[in-house]
Amino acid sequence: MKTGTLYIMATPIGNLEDMTFRAVRILREVDLIAAEDTRHSRKLLTHFGISKPLTSYFDHNKNIKGSIILDKLKEGLSVALISDAGTPCISDPGYQLVRDAVANGILVVPVPGACAAIAALSVSGLPTDSFVFEGFLPNRQGKRREKLAVLKEEKRLLVLYEAPTRLMATLLDIREIFGDRDMVVAREISKIYEELLRGRVAEVLHALQGRQVKGEIVLLIAPAKEVAAIGEDVVTELLQRYLFTEGDSVKDAVRKVALETGAPKGTVYDEALRLKR
Repeated sequence: MKTGTLYIMATPIGNLEDMTFRAVRILREVDLIAAEDTRHSRKLLTHFGISKPLTSYFDHNKNIKGSIILDKLKEGLSVALISDAGTPCISDPGYQLVRDAVANGILVVPVPGACAAIAALSVSGLPTDSFVFEGFLPNRQGKRREKLAVLKEEKRLLVLYEAPTRLMATLLDIREIFGDRDMVVAREISKIYEELLRGRVAEVLHALQGRQVKGEIVLLIAPAKEVAAIGEDVVTELLQRYLFTEGDSVKDAVRKVALETGAPKGTVYDEALRLKR
């Protein structure tokens, strides 16, 4: 018996005009649509006049529903997997279904379209020739800081997703661990209140101070090499100012300079001791 086809289909992340002609056609042709949230997806399908059987597929039911969908594919039915917005399997459930489909000889076809991470990269103004996508950071601050410490020396542009309720806390952690390097906060891409905040971490924090932030958020953080490019003379000049002009202690001066330049604290500390001697 000939098996069906599993389509991994991108849907708009905001503006419904970003839906591709091909995506609309395939949604009209498949036998079943597997959606992260059927209520949300039904609105999308209604907008395009699509009436097809709809089933849920999300993190907490992916094992049970995955088996059911796989059986449908084995029977020769075609299935489209969609998420609430953007491209499935990118910080969304789906890779297990793809893995199992491939293992069973089922054709898996991508239907490209919107992706918040790629959209944000394209307008960031940061070096995008090499980047790494880390998805969502851990919810808890301790684990989040541990993860950031691991990523601190990453030499590629760093792409993260974040929830609005954790944005400020995450930015504060980034400033403390990474230093005050260049970044972009992309919010509500392709929606009415689309916003891109560019600048140093401290500048972005200042721009968001006192605001109630809503919507989906992409964070883009300049590579460590961008920060490391700051000359030793800049570190020395700042240390001299804090140590000898403003009278700071070595500890305070090192903390300030490391935060402002993004230079490793150990390197700044060694230079501070040299100057003191």
